[in-house]
Amino acid sequence: MAPLTSTKPDEDQVLVEERSSARILTLNRPRQLNALSFQMVSRLLELFIAYEEDSNVKLVIVKGKGRAFCAGGDVAAVVHDCSKGDWRSGANYFRKEFLLNYIMATHCKPQVSILNGIVMGGGAGASIHGRFRVATEKSVFAMPETGLGLFPDVGASYFLSRLQGFFGEYVGLTSARLDGAEMLACGLATHFVPSMRLSLLEEALHKLDSSDPAIVSATIDKYSQQPYLKEQSAYHRLDLIDRCFSRRTLEDILSALGREALNKNDDWISATIKSLKQASPMSLKVSLRSIRQGRLQGVGQCLVREYRMVCHILQGKVSRDFFEGCRAILLDKDKNPKWEPSKLELVSEDMVDSYFSMLDGEDWEDLKFPARSNLPVPAIAKL
Repeated sequence: MAPLTSTKPDEDQVLVEERSSARILTLNRPRQLNALSFQMVSRLLELFIAYEEDSNVKLVIVKGKGRAFCAGGDVAAVVHDCSKGDWRSGANYFRKEFLLNYIMATHCKPQVSILNGIVMGGGAGASIHGRFRVATEKSVFAMPETGLGLFPDVGASYFLSRLQGFFGEYVGLTSARLDGAEMLACGLATHFVPSMRLSLLEEALHKLDSSDPAIVSATIDKYSQQPYLKEQSAYHRLDLIDRCFSRRTLEDILSALGREALNKNDDWISATIKSLKQASPMSLKVSLRSIRQGRLQGVGQCLVREYRMVCHILQGKVSRDFFEGCRAILLDKDKNPKWEPSKLELVSEDMVDSYFSMLDGEDWEDLKFPARSNLPVPAIAKL
């Protein structure tokens, strides 16, 4: 194995700093908003596995360079491989990314993620599974997958389904953007620290010589504050969200939102309906079932299921919405995807079922995780 402080070009995408018993990992693709390349995922996985065995490491801090923590996975590279008929390269990317998510979720050392900027998609997977998530006034969180023809992955069916009420369904289906105060309110963040105090917080964390979550949390508390939740925040509409997003089907959710719109003049309801109608119908139905199943599954089970789902999407046998969404949003940027099927009512239950089934082919394998032992209580709870 290469030295953990290696400076090969690929490894420059993840900068590693040692400060006493803390390790600081900085995602270093600022021009790409720190989108996770295959090399970054591989490097992070290598480091997190090594840190579990290293008694000199007691705390792992993850942050991003520039104005993003991480804007997601590098799906443009995945689409490029699939366009050449190589869907397995894409599958290998997701296999390694989901393994990283699992290792983070069950790690024996506390992870502190500094979310001072954009946190989307794969960036959520690289942070929300960790023990501590520090939001700031610059934080912007979203799971935008339904607008790309994908679904909230990286274990999102686990962490979205555990938000209060049906707020997770709202966030996952509509690609809603949350600020740092909303992240703290709903539980996606554990702390809120003003960005001007982050350097002081990091210096304090560097001096800690402990893996005790209570000590780490108390240290972050010293620099934390309770932020103002804006008047128009969706989190003030939890009752309305629960009334609508608790419905069994997407059609029922839209009907409930429509009835609410008749009773009150609310721009938020109109914007929510518009977001749902712009998203991929196939993605919406697959995503809703995924989050609902996630309520009853551990993080490992969620990631295994999500890996099956993403492999079906990469094969493109039922729908090619993922490739069309990436074309319209990331490549051509015309923001006018042509979804197929084009309407919710054209997406049958059998179509949705197919995404949750085992894949055909003797050379395909389910996602497998390493055996875990001596896990901390929070990690055991996730399983």
